Amino acid sequence: MGKIVRRLSSSQIIILGFAGVIFLGSLLLMLPFATQDGRGAAFADALFTSTSAVCVTGLVVQDTAAYWTGFGQAVILLLIQIGVMVVITVAAAIFIASGKKISLKQRSTMQEALSAHKVGGIVRLTGFIIKMTICFELFGAVLMFPVFSREFGPGKGLWYSVFHSISAFCNAGFDLMGCRTPYSSLTHFAANPVINLVIMALIVIGGIGFITWDDVKTKGLHIHKYRMQSKVILMTTFCLILFPALYFLAFEFSEGPLGERILNALFQSVTPRTAGFNTVNLRDISETGIAIMILLMLVGGSPGSTAGGMKTTTLAVLFSTAISVFRYREHTHFFGRRIDDDTVRNGVAVLIMYMTLFLGGGLLISRIEGLPILDCLYETASAVATVGLTLGITPELSLSSRTILVLLMYIGRVGGLTLIFAASSGGRKGNTSRLPQEKLTVG
Repeated sequence: MGKIVRRLSSSQIIILGFAGVIFLGSLLLMLPFATQDGRGAAFADALFTSTSAVCVTGLVVQDTAAYWTGFGQAVILLLIQIGVMVVITVAAAIFIASGKKISLKQRSTMQEALSAHKVGGIVRLTGFIIKMTICFELFGAVLMFPVFSREFGPGKGLWYSVFHSISAFCNAGFDLMGCRTPYSSLTHFAANPVINLVIMALIVIGGIGFITWDDVKTKGLHIHKYRMQSKVILMTTFCLILFPALYFLAFEFSEGPLGERILNALFQSVTPRTAGFNTVNLRDISETGIAIMILLMLVGGSPGSTAGGMKTTTLAVLFSTAISVFRYREHTHFFGRRIDDDTVRNGVAVLIMYMTLFLGGGLLISRIEGLPILDCLYETASAVATVGLTLGITPELSLSSRTILVLLMYIGRVGGLTLIFAASSGGRKGNTSRLPQEKLTVG
């Protein structure tokens, strides 16, 4: 077994780690005491739920509160936590706690899993991530506890506070509000500022990335000293929250008290990247608003974060590259720093991969189920970007369509480039020979 592991690349270890956790979670959810009816979940439902939890998506085929027991909910929460800590980080935490030495290959795998720039200091960074994750999740639970305890009592309120804090920070989107109305998410708290602000804060903090956390911790408010990546992430995140929120405020939530409208607009701007909660009925949003949410879902969060999607840095690189072309500049750059051509090529590859999966999956489901294409594209965007928002069609889908969503969630979580590198025996080396060059006109 040890020899086999040593032969595997970092990418292969990551994808196999995710697959192993998903399979184990499915078996646990099939146990009789995991479901309210005492019969256990069917394999298809267990696999879908486990994949959604490990991939921190939030799409469900059974309402989390109404279908699963406390044990089943605890399994889902544990899978979310393991999934967001990227499997290898959990393993590293065990090694750190036991005092065992971590090998160079293990450090390399941790580096790839966390999207760190270098192997040096990766163990320190991992310890920092674990500590900060626990602190943020506890803080969020404490802030929400007074609200949930008034609604559901102290005992249930405590569990709901912990569950939703972890789910929000991990950008998972699982909720327990089905105890009131199945699949209602946080619509009952649309006007509650505490729940709205805490959930949004946890989503944003979890989605900006571990590297950005490290910059904030070490350099404080001196943003000019941050890594270029952190600057790009913060700038892009700010724009992706502000401008959609202004649209939602002006066109989607133009009636009612101003405070509630602002909360709803901000929440629907934040949650598509990539949390999966909603405080309004998504069916009440116009097709234009749905299309904007699809774009936000596909972008997702930032590298090395709890969020999925193409990532904010990918969007920023592609946008900056386009500007460079328009201005006849040779290279893409940010904040006085040049971006290498490999990064641009990777960004283009990621964009094409996500668009292919998103469009291909949506078209297939629309053809199989006979449903409107916009509804199906919304679900596939939610799956491949590991968001979890739904227009309500996922529980009604056939097994073949659910299988498509499972594959999209898995690919979206482990990352397309990770799968490509894992599938190639030569890793990143490739063929170094150069073919003859010839001009090709584009545009």
